[in-house]
Amino acid sequence: MADRDVDLFVIGGGSGGVRAARIAAGYGARVLVAEEYRVGGTCVIRGCVPKKLFVYASHVQQEIEDAAGFGWSIPQATFDWPTLIANKDKEIARLEAAYTANLDRAGADIVKARAVFEDPHTLALSNGERVRARHVLIAVGAAPNHGVEIPGIEHVISSNEVFHLEKQPKRILIQGGGYIALEFACIFAGLGTDVTLVYRGDNILRGFDDDVRAHVRKEMEQAGITILTGCTLTAVSKHGEEFTSQLSNGSSVASDQVMFAIGRHPNVANLGLEKVGVAINPKNGGVAVDGFSQSSVPHIYAIGDVTHRLNLTPVAIREGHAFADSVFGNKPTRVDHADVPTAVFSQPEVGAVGLTEEQARAQLARVDIYKADFKPLKATLSGRQTRMLMKLIVDADTDRVVGCHIVGDEAGELIQVVGIAVKMKATKADFDATMALHPTAAEELVTMRTPSARYVRGVAAE
Repeated sequence: MADRDVDLFVIGGGSGGVRAARIAAGYGARVLVAEEYRVGGTCVIRGCVPKKLFVYASHVQQEIEDAAGFGWSIPQATFDWPTLIANKDKEIARLEAAYTANLDRAGADIVKARAVFEDPHTLALSNGERVRARHVLIAVGAAPNHGVEIPGIEHVISSNEVFHLEKQPKRILIQGGGYIALEFACIFAGLGTDVTLVYRGDNILRGFDDDVRAHVRKEMEQAGITILTGCTLTAVSKHGEEFTSQLSNGSSVASDQVMFAIGRHPNVANLGLEKVGVAINPKNGGVAVDGFSQSSVPHIYAIGDVTHRLNLTPVAIREGHAFADSVFGNKPTRVDHADVPTAVFSQPEVGAVGLTEEQARAQLARVDIYKADFKPLKATLSGRQTRMLMKLIVDADTDRVVGCHIVGDEAGELIQVVGIAVKMKATKADFDATMALHPTAAEELVTMRTPSARYVRGVAAE
């Protein structure tokens, strides 16, 4: 017999699970959330939020350097890593308390324990409790994946541990070419660490527009980051406080820290899913779900990174809200995963929404490309050697803007707003009819009049 019965049992107290719990409780459901670590999940505790705080910290040195061109004389500045870590920890604790308070106010209960299925409706908690649930929501997220085991893998840290390093490494080797790898490469470089980035592919940011990939790589290398592509780490050895990493191209790299950011895998293990018949998607390893986040077991649902659909925090939140509306609010809601804006908080920053040029050429009959590559106004006095990239992808048959890609300062802020226009199916004529705001970098988005390239059925037009 269960210790308690609930309408909804949420496994995982991350952003998606918390949103689902709050909305369901608002509909009158009896809700219990089980979180074995800290409320807030990856994004709040050891992901997006602390990372963005680190990004802000890493910008300061650049601002100090740029100040001279505007007449400022600033004495030599010093950076203290432990202070950053302590202040970050304080802010994360505040956010965790806020998430917990929001659950309490909504009327949802929280238990700090791990939950495992005993049968389709019963879950056993690590604190000894047993819970009977009418509906179950799996929202346990994903975890860093180090890939194929290599000699010395025990010396490698992930994005989980990087937020808790006792001291800043003077040299760091990072393997990976996606969001996390690039963001931390730029964070450490901005804080004065010597950074080497190793990636197996031919260029960083796989899946992004090729112009974006080339632009970001050039800017990062110009900033002093060493980027080695077409190779991987094959072994890591430790010598006192230093590490030597062997690469597949035969070379080796010495560093004070080695970090892997090569991907994340859904946390589907050790939940008892196989016992209750919850199917795993063979293509991505996540919980298999339909458009309503329903698993192969009708009363069991899954949202967020554990489904491995689109691993972004706002997506998990939207999925959690849609689940609660569908199941407890009598408002069946599907989440639209198309045209989701995204940002890479590298330096320079990347913002993207919609199709890349390559995708558009493969999917559309006629494509027009508009592109601007320019030196931002601030750099004219700061003297910084940097350039911005703005790119619009247009379906020439409908004139609809189907993609936008930005590289440069505040690209993330810009792409959030552009994302509204793309979602509303704005046309290039709509962009052209919008008055420019001068002087801004964003005005380029509405002043590009002549296509830089045109394609018909994927082939460049004459």
